[in-house]
Amino acid sequence: MKPRRSHLSVPGHIEKMHIKAARSTADVIILDLEDSVPIEAKEKARKQVADSIKSIDWGDKILTFRINSLDTPFAYRDLLEVCEKSGRKITSVVIPKVDHPGDVHFVSRMLDGLEMAMGFDNTIGIEASIESAIGMSLAVEIASASERLVSLVFGIADYTSSIGARLVSLSGHGEREEEIYPGHRWNFELSRIVMAAKANGLLAIDAPYGNFKDIEGLKRSCLMVTSLGCDGKWAIHPDQIEEINRIFSPSSEEIERAQRILAAAKEGEQQGLGAVAVDGRMIDQATLRLAKSLYEQAEYLKMV
Repeated sequence: MKPRRSHLSVPGHIEKMHIKAARSTADVIILDLEDSVPIEAKEKARKQVADSIKSIDWGDKILTFRINSLDTPFAYRDLLEVCEKSGRKITSVVIPKVDHPGDVHFVSRMLDGLEMAMGFDNTIGIEASIESAIGMSLAVEIASASERLVSLVFGIADYTSSIGARLVSLSGHGEREEEIYPGHRWNFELSRIVMAAKANGLLAIDAPYGNFKDIEGLKRSCLMVTSLGCDGKWAIHPDQIEEINRIFSPSSEEIERAQRILAAAKEGEQQGLGAVAVDGRMIDQATLRLAKSLYEQAEYLKMV
């Protein structure tokens, strides 16, 4: 699968931001119809997103859009209008505030009908955002709700509100956590999302880091979630993309380690050995799969 390291979210009603996003180095562009769009601009945003998808040269970007939550009067129109007009160029739909597998079922069925009616030859994926205690408790069931699912996304701000946790920053998006909790405050939640996602062959994507001027804080946040198994992170500003891409890309040390593991495994296979060692450490099949996956990503990114 093409790497999805950085996911740049831009307001759906502001065309100039779409043009700028298309020129960015983000792997994924999310044209947003939800939180970044005021209620009075919802209809305009829907039309603008459909027009931008068709008219802008997105290059090799993964192009997605976020609908409004399913408990609003906007979501079904978001799906219908944007997918009918621009569905052939859309990679996936982001569903916010997914609380139940039925939310995924609904969108998946809607997409079934849209693709048949429009004669699409592509399949539009689904990205489910877990943003509440209810959704977190059903993360495993949500992750297996549809073959269209591509990823699970952690919605940190709404989740914080859902469980009544302390609001420690203006944005509510992952800042100053180390000041109030000894370790990663959202270790359990992210680990649960990662587990549910990976058990079903999905990607696990972390929430954005709210203070786009704090690159050091963003770096710490990225390093923390990569260690937990996340595959990428949302960005709310283009200035965050370079650091996200760097940390979610294989390092030169990791690539060199993967090469040595793969070389040792190949040599062992040629010699008919069931197990091999590198620097006195036995290499099992799980380690070999990790090395192969990392090396393939490095190859895709032209790092080797």
